[in-house]
Amino acid sequence: MGDRSHYESIRNARISENKKWRKSRQTKTGCALIALKKKESTLTGYATGKHSLSSTLEIVMFSLFEEKKDGTNWDRNLRRERDMAREEQILGWAARDTTGVLSPFIFPKRATKGDDITLKILYCGICHSDLCTIKNEWRNARYPVVPGHEVIGVVIEVGHDAHKFKIDDKVGVGYLASACLSCENCSLDYENYCRKRVCCFNASLPDGTKTYGGFSSMMVINEHYAVKIPENLPLEKVAPMLCAGITVYAPLKHHGLDQAGKHLGVLGLGGLGHLAVKFGKAYGMRVTVISSRPEKKKEAIEELGADSFIVSNSAEQMKAAMGTMDGILNTSSGPLSLRPLLSLLKTYGKLILVGSPIKPPELPVFDLLSEAKTITGSMIGGMEELQEMIDFASEQNIIPQVEIVAMDYVNTAMERLEKGDVRFRFVIDVANTIHST
Repeated sequence: MGDRSHYESIRNARISENKKWRKSRQTKTGCALIALKKKESTLTGYATGKHSLSSTLEIVMFSLFEEKKDGTNWDRNLRRERDMAREEQILGWAARDTTGVLSPFIFPKRATKGDDITLKILYCGICHSDLCTIKNEWRNARYPVVPGHEVIGVVIEVGHDAHKFKIDDKVGVGYLASACLSCENCSLDYENYCRKRVCCFNASLPDGTKTYGGFSSMMVINEHYAVKIPENLPLEKVAPMLCAGITVYAPLKHHGLDQAGKHLGVLGLGGLGHLAVKFGKAYGMRVTVISSRPEKKKEAIEELGADSFIVSNSAEQMKAAMGTMDGILNTSSGPLSLRPLLSLLKTYGKLILVGSPIKPPELPVFDLLSEAKTITGSMIGGMEELQEMIDFASEQNIIPQVEIVAMDYVNTAMERLEKGDVRFRFVIDVANTIHST
């Protein structure tokens, strides 16, 4: 009996140990990733193509677990853990501090839930808010940050409760990754204004899982926050519609600036501004571009189809346009003076801010009172509206003008974006270049 009791106690101890191992699997995988991050020479070797991702993970995982072979199931568990590490890791490019410099980063693929889909990322646009976040200009960066919220991908996995998409569907993912879906805003399809909304990068889902963005090889997303991409839209160019496109589309629609014959002013001619011009003309509006850079007049009128162009620091041109516009869409993130813009509006005209200046502008209250003018803001759009915008762009052949770059060019692209040196949006060819870096 004594021998049997001793045997049972050993057996129970081993069962308990295995249970603890299974429970701590995710923690151990996280340790492996930390170890991988600390092996700078190994990571450098990987980044330059001298080591493979799978062999690097195998070395790290083996070093962590090789001492656990004690006669239980550790050999089998080790093999399983190494296999899972190969299968469940995602390669991305992340910023790790306020320099904003991006470099290869490996993070765990989050567990797929029933209503999730998994995307192989094909393309991802670069937005100015990506730049602001990786440099912590808004004081909200949670390093390491894998940016990117203009994502185009192909569905490679569908959860058992997902019904909106099927394998091989081409889909887009924008800013949103989660919302409560029960508040008043969500019930009105304004998930973008839900107080519990979660961004698809630099944030955490309700269960605490950190979100990583589209500068990566794969993404897991709840199907509610993905939209179908029509077949006639070129995948390599449509990515900016997922943020820049909806950012200008939604306020034009909500504020009645989608009616033929009205006069729309567009301040700034970058990623957002050039799409605002395209949408305005699709609605049949008269569109005037307002910019401090006179050299942009030719592309505004001849390439984008704007009706007129105003140099914002020309007192003569600004005076000639006073009181002529039904609305102005400010797409600029630079310093902003409100009074000159308000002077261009008709009575009851609206100045809509979609760019986000770091320094808040001074509010000219009397100018608002004297002619009943309005200053308002807008941030992206809800999911129904996002799909509506994509479908409208498909019907009207509204396609962003982009420069396609490789993943290893992303730091140069960020430098150029900061200088305004892009026409009009960078798009990363993720699928074809991320594994070659």
